[in-house]
Amino acid sequence: MTQSKQNVVLVTGAGTGIGNLSARALAAAGHTVYASMRDVEGRNASKAKALHDYAAVNGYKLKAVELDVLSQESADRAVQTIVEEQGRLDVVMHNAGHLVVGVVEAFSPEEMVKVFDTNVLGTQRVNRAALPYMRAQQSGLLLWISSTTVRGGFPPFLGPYVAAKAAMDSLAQTMAYEVAKFGIETSFVVPGAFTQGTSHFPSAGHPQDEQTSAAYDRINYLLDEVGNRLSALTPPDADPQAVADEVARIVNLPAGSRPARSVIDFVNDGAAEVTELSEKLRIEFVHRLGLEELLKPAVLQ
Repeated sequence: MTQSKQNVVLVTGAGTGIGNLSARALAAAGHTVYASMRDVEGRNASKAKALHDYAAVNGYKLKAVELDVLSQESADRAVQTIVEEQGRLDVVMHNAGHLVVGVVEAFSPEEMVKVFDTNVLGTQRVNRAALPYMRAQQSGLLLWISSTTVRGGFPPFLGPYVAAKAAMDSLAQTMAYEVAKFGIETSFVVPGAFTQGTSHFPSAGHPQDEQTSAAYDRINYLLDEVGNRLSALTPPDADPQAVADEVARIVNLPAGSRPARSVIDFVNDGAAEVTELSEKLRIEFVHRLGLEELLKPAVLQ
């Protein structure tokens, strides 16, 4: 793998799953990686130690850092630590998120707010911490872990989650135009469903309103089948490591050559086809508006 330079990378939600795999893949590619998670000295201490041991054994630059995306103070502190230690921050990988499963009516507005707080507003807190440094250095990459649920087919019972992912994706696309003139790139990696190799489904949240959930008893039996049926559609070689490898490939590419979107979907839910068309139409419309200068980051260094 050809590497353009050694980047300083912040990965959110790196305790498990795609975030953890990506932090390891990026470190193996020669980058300096800060793998963020909550409570690194408490309940996640063993996960932090596993990353540090992996780095020590292989001679990689990989370090766990405390970052709770629900706290602006925590995000500010984490980014400040990175910049103080490294002098810069080149890449922010937005991966932290939480899946919830259940019929939409059963989720209280407050429960839905929590889903949006993690999956959408959490990215905003990290960006507000990181972008002032990136704008000052006139370079950087925002790498977003989106989902094929935004543009592809998806099963029922994921309402608040897919709504939050769609909101995050739209916010990120808008921000891409706004930061480009500061030399900051945007790329989306779009994973499909992975029922194994991550804790996404096993750790999913559920609505507390059991009475409303029970009112849907005529379809509730299907809720338990969603994971099984996704697994049946998934080929045996489907591995979330493919997402981590794609993350590392994109970060390794020279600035200005990174793809806008890359879909990693073993289930073939249609997101790749929709993405190809939507990207074509998006670019055409920006040209019609006469704003094509916002499609690519300015070369400022």
